[in-house]
Amino acid sequence: MDTNAYASLKRGHAESISIVQRAPFIAMSSTVLGELLGGFAVGAKEAQNRQELEVFLASPRVRLHVVDRDTAEKYAVIFASLRASGTPIPTNDMWIAASAIQHGLSLFSFDAHFQRVQGLRVGSTVAELSTP
Repeated sequence: MDTNAYASLKRGHAESISIVQRAPFIAMSSTVLGELLGGFAVGAKEAQNRQELEVFLASPRVRLHVVDRDTAEKYAVIFASLRASGTPIPTNDMWIAASAIQHGLSLFSFDAHFQRVQGLRVGSTVAELSTP
């Protein structure tokens, strides 16, 4: 789950709710967690947003994936590939993609630039994320 997917879920976006309800589990990378906490820290509802996030993370269906050496290896491949093709994406998004690839997961995101990452399955609809 990308940062914007979590935000859309919290805003009550029907397709996002459907995706989360249908998923056997939800994975979030520590990079997404950092982006969320950073956004909360500069927002007007930090305490409320943190509390809601804690409830979300406490669900037995949610898994937090931390960045480790294997993630860094995947990141390096993504970085080199995008640089060679002249199509970079934001650094944090390369880490998020690396985590998804590392764990063999599809990425729920509304950012089209993730389509540039070879080997990453990404989508923002039930149909996109359900198709093998």
